[in-house]
Amino acid sequence: MYQELVQKLNAHQVALVAVSKTHPPERILDLYRQGQRVFGENRVQELAAKAEQLPPDIAWHLIGHLQTNKVRHIAPFVGMIQSVDSLRLLEEIDKQAARAGRVLDCLLQFHIAGEETKFGLDEQEARDLLESASFRVMQHVRICGVMGMATFTDDTEQVRSEFRHLRTIFNNLREHYFRDAPHFREISMGMSSDWEVAVEEGSTMVRIGSLLFGDR
Repeated sequence: MYQELVQKLNAHQVALVAVSKTHPPERILDLYRQGQRVFGENRVQELAAKAEQLPPDIAWHLIGHLQTNKVRHIAPFVGMIQSVDSLRLLEEIDKQAARAGRVLDCLLQFHIAGEETKFGLDEQEARDLLESASFRVMQHVRICGVMGMATFTDDTEQVRSEFRHLRTIFNNLREHYFRDAPHFREISMGMSSDWEVAVEEGSTMVRIGSLLFGDR
């Protein structure tokens, strides 16, 4: 399944984040040996524990909700934080990245789904963040794009509409804030159940777990 999926994604120049949450290091190593290097985790404690046990060239993405008091545990090594949903969190990431002597790649997470339980910014909150005096002086974070999760539903057209909305947000932000920033290029959307729709709607990065690892 892995090689077939990678071939399909490569045809569209879409990156794969293998979502390894709850799966043991041995399962991650299976994919690593097949060439996968980018893995996504939801919880800081689990991510940090696995990073200690697994090869150092793995790029770990934190894709779950991140509390400010947990940032320091992953700032020295994490490859990307996909779930930035507040200015306060971004300030802490910048602070901890500075302490680690790094510039951390981040995505702004947007709430695009119909479910209220999902985290994420709305467009006005994102504009307020990007226009804040605090953001203007940050030197240790790099905003690389946007992330969002569609509603968990069988209604493909609703999912498509939500992904299209996220792509519009990305385009608006690029036009107004990142026109001269080539690193602002990522639209992280699409999971095991809806990745094909996401790719059709412009995803550059999909987060896939159960298709690769099976149900938990």
